[in-house]
Amino acid sequence: MYDIIIIGAGTAGQAAYKEAIKHTSNILIVNHGPWDTTCARVGCMPSKVLISVANQLHDAQSLDQIGVTTYLHPDSQKIMHHVQNLRNQFTQAALKDVERWETSHKITGQAHFINASTIEINQKHYQARSFILAVGSTPSFDLEWKKELGSKLITSDEIFELEQLPESIAVIGSGVIALELAQALQRLGVKTTIFARSQKVGTLTSPLLQKMAQELLSQEIEIKFEVLPTHIHNSKDGVQITYQEFDQEHHLIADYLLVATGRRTLLDNLKLENINVEFTDLKNLPIHTVTKQLAHYPIFVVGDAHTNTPIQHEAAHEGRNAVLNCLNLNKIKSIRNLTPLGIVFCEPEMAIVGQSFKQIESSKVPYVTGYVSYARQGRAQVLRKNYGALEVYVHTESRKILGAELLMTSAEHLAHLLSWMISEDCTLDQLLEKPFYHPTLEEGLRTALKHARRQLNAIQ
Repeated sequence: MYDIIIIGAGTAGQAAYKEAIKHTSNILIVNHGPWDTTCARVGCMPSKVLISVANQLHDAQSLDQIGVTTYLHPDSQKIMHHVQNLRNQFTQAALKDVERWETSHKITGQAHFINASTIEINQKHYQARSFILAVGSTPSFDLEWKKELGSKLITSDEIFELEQLPESIAVIGSGVIALELAQALQRLGVKTTIFARSQKVGTLTSPLLQKMAQELLSQEIEIKFEVLPTHIHNSKDGVQITYQEFDQEHHLIADYLLVATGRRTLLDNLKLENINVEFTDLKNLPIHTVTKQLAHYPIFVVGDAHTNTPIQHEAAHEGRNAVLNCLNLNKIKSIRNLTPLGIVFCEPEMAIVGQSFKQIESSKVPYVTGYVSYARQGRAQVLRKNYGALEVYVHTESRKILGAELLMTSAEHLAHLLSWMISEDCTLDQLLEKPFYHPTLEEGLRTALKHARRQLNAIQ
């Protein structure tokens, strides 16, 4: 009997193995499919390569505004070759790590439970005192659409395999993945149309910033809010899309349909009902929100397999800490204790740090909002990226940062600073004593903090 069996070798599973091997060699990790990570192969990394190319091209195309004349010739085959080459470097780095692991610790195959202490892999049974389920997720899509469109329906798992960029694409969804890919494709010369189920883009919950994001992105990408296709048809000309807008029927033809409406868990492959007959409803599994334990069983579900925040650093953190809980079942601790941090890599970037506007509003805690617009902020103007804004939410009594929402260029950097400020329990007054170099985007944060301080001082 093993001390721990880890099912899945993505980000969470690999982090779990690296932690487990520090404490015991009586471990097993099983994986179905590639032994690299979703992030490296089809997620964070290849998408950021594509986005980076798109943004560099976009910036170069506007150089004439500052007196620089350029001639640009984007080659879509070379662009995709570059994306794939760099993607392959990232996946090879992950695979080299796995190759160094003890061979007897690794099994390739599809695992499923026989009972709470036994799994079957390749028709053999294996037992363990505890399990870590890190099976990840896969893009969800309409199976009927896939039958109709075949290879013309693609997800974020397939888009990076294209040999060259299409001339046109329709995107279903306006969340993180849809938005990042849609803007990148539009900037690379692909005629892109987004069909959005709601009147929302990205993750922002602040009404002011959400509206600002919609307006900024709609200037660049055609976004059809609260409009979804009513009919999809495959033809020799491409994907024919029928939709209703303003009480009229419209038609659109695109080379591909990119579905980016979310991901579904791969827990359905594990036959969890063999542990407990009630575990058939995967959306309502009794998984503890902070310990990630499945009911009272010595089983922990980590990473994208069951989460509202499919984020790489959180998956790795959960994988590592789940090991400690497996080895100390009598003293199970929280493994979700990082300051929330989420970033959308569109332009302007979006970020939510700590508690969102929506969460703070629903909690009814007393707070003030510090605000700064980046429309006239010095450094943003120098960069010719003077748009967006930042809101920081400060507790009225403790004067500590509760959270923030950002819509600005390079929000990724300020978001990290804010998350560290929150985790260090800093007060607004302590932060305003720190240095703010001139001219920087960080000076905008100081403006927002001063705005919050004036409100707090007026209350007191």
